[in-house]
Amino acid sequence: MAVTAAMVKELRQITGAGMLDCKKMLVETDGDVEKAVNLLREKGLAKAAKKSGRIAAEGIVTSYIHSGRIGVLVEINSETDFVAKNDEFQEFARDIAMQIAATNPTYVSREEVPEEIIAKEKEILKVQALNEGKPEKIIEKMVEGRIAKFYKDVCLLEQPFIKDSDVNVETLLKSKIAKIGENLSIRRFARFEVGEGLEKKEENFAEEVAKQLNA
Repeated sequence: MAVTAAMVKELRQITGAGMLDCKKMLVETDGDVEKAVNLLREKGLAKAAKKSGRIAAEGIVTSYIHSGRIGVLVEINSETDFVAKNDEFQEFARDIAMQIAATNPTYVSREEVPEEIIAKEKEILKVQALNEGKPEKIIEKMVEGRIAKFYKDVCLLEQPFIKDSDVNVETLLKSKIAKIGENLSIRRFARFEVGEGLEKKEENFAEEVAKQLNA
């Protein structure tokens, strides 16, 4: 597989390693980003990986209100209070709050999704595939592919970043870890929408947020 500039950029954002090292690892792994990340970690070249095991117990709770209709509170943790006051860290926290307002995730990561929810979703997807007349032998692979899309819909870290769809939120987070020099984590969030749970006229405020950000 040919190694593209976009692949090198993605690997660099994930690991904080140098561009030449990233390109070399991608060539060695035939363009497999996950394997390239592991190789960089093994060679001690992945800066973010070295920091990811450190405890992040400081940080901030930040908020975002959109047109008085959608409100978000999100806790972003850092290792030190000094970094929590850093402008780049605070901008990152605001971006994450806006992301949550626009995309309405349910969980931070796939690890938080209860097993019973995944089992139920897989069963629904399997029935859908059978109803579509798909052969039994490919249904399992189809279900796994659709579950990956399900994670992207409901898990914040797996969603494309609203300001740059070429990277997801997890990649953005790792790039900030590498740049700021401390372990950072998105711990939890709460999202509120006016009239949520009540019968009302159909209005997609999340879509409105996304449109304004991309304007």
